[in-house]
Amino acid sequence: MTALEKLRAANRHGKYICVGLDTDPAKIPGFLSNEKNPVLEFNKRIIDATKDLAAAYKINFAFYERDGYNGIRNLKDSLSFIPENLLTIADAKRGDIGNTASMYAKSVFEFFGVDSVTVNPYMGGDSVQPFLASVDKLVFMLALTSNPGSADFEKLKLNDGSMVYQKVIKKVNEWNVNENCGIVFGATQSDELRTNMTAIKNLPVLLPGIGAQGGSLKDVVKIFMEAGRDDFLVNVSRGILYKSNGEDFADAAREELEKLNNQIKVIKEV
Repeated sequence: MTALEKLRAANRHGKYICVGLDTDPAKIPGFLSNEKNPVLEFNKRIIDATKDLAAAYKINFAFYERDGYNGIRNLKDSLSFIPENLLTIADAKRGDIGNTASMYAKSVFEFFGVDSVTVNPYMGGDSVQPFLASVDKLVFMLALTSNPGSADFEKLKLNDGSMVYQKVIKKVNEWNVNENCGIVFGATQSDELRTNMTAIKNLPVLLPGIGAQGGSLKDVVKIFMEAGRDDFLVNVSRGILYKSNGEDFADAAREELEKLNNQIKVIKEV
């Protein structure tokens, strides 16, 4: 299955929640310190408890790269626990000139073997083409992000009255000749999301910012339903991973994911 096929298969089965594996050793349950590899054990239990309910898994490279060689090994081993039919996203936000981007693409798609990657498109077309050359993958490009600092550059107004992030969306649509482009759009920016749904067209959308960052699951899902759209993923990291700090942490994560799935089902039925 291609990355897009995996996303659409999940959506068809009513699954829209992407579990973010932003695993912080300082936040995982203390009893796991008795394990040989606490981070890997934590990830394995989370994945085992949620894999039948999740639409995708997003693994944030920064949380693993900080631990050097052992972290990279944990990243790759964690990916091996995820069922082949589920979309995997490398949250790496790569962005560099063409020859360097080519090496980054080989890293995420060949060495780590993920289905998709987040990319910063601000260096232009030649910096994203090496990722887009893998037509069976998905490349989620930063459009309007969920952090407060997004206003510093992404919302700057251009001479034609549009904003920078809107120009990014337009350009990503131009690059989407192989239907392997997507965008990252912060769930904290629901007003802007609603305003730009027509411009987004059929691009798959990855939506971070639900939960700890203040984004509303109800608002986001309603916007897509009103537009008659699927092909979207709502990322939740801390709200699932750290629902409990006890021995029941994996069960608590599953319970939270099930609750989110049910909330989406209710929103769609209204």
